[in-house]
Amino acid sequence: MNVVTMLLENLLHGTSTFRFPDCPPTCPRYRGLVEFDPLLCDGCGMCSFVCTSAAIKGKNRKEKYEWSYDPGACTFCGRCIDVCAPHNLKMQSQRPPVYTVNGELKKSYTVIRKPPAPPKPAAAAEPAIGSAAPTGEPQ
Repeated sequence: MNVVTMLLENLLHGTSTFRFPDCPPTCPRYRGLVEFDPLLCDGCGMCSFVCTSAAIKGKNRKEKYEWSYDPGACTFCGRCIDVCAPHNLKMQSQRPPVYTVNGELKKSYTVIRKPPAPPKPAAAAEPAIGSAAPTGEPQ
């Protein structure tokens, strides 16, 4: 086939490619951006400790905890979700938005540390059912 003929055919027929949908569907177990609920956080810092890419950073202060997340550094491994005891971290099921500036999606929160709950008082021991109480008389 002659190159000129091929060029003319392409020009006459127009575009022959198909447009992709705006966002292809994700699989059911897709792991997206980390969501943080500051109301449930107790400031333990385990999420920042296990984050291998240092996307999550936490700073302990006396009465508050500063938590920050940079999705640009995140590998979406989910280790932070696994170790979060109060279950305040979740992963989104949709794709992250497109960003053009480094750090545009970065989020920071300051959480007031909650005082530890006081221990519950021990309940008085009750006698076991079916055991005879001593009366002092021989049987």
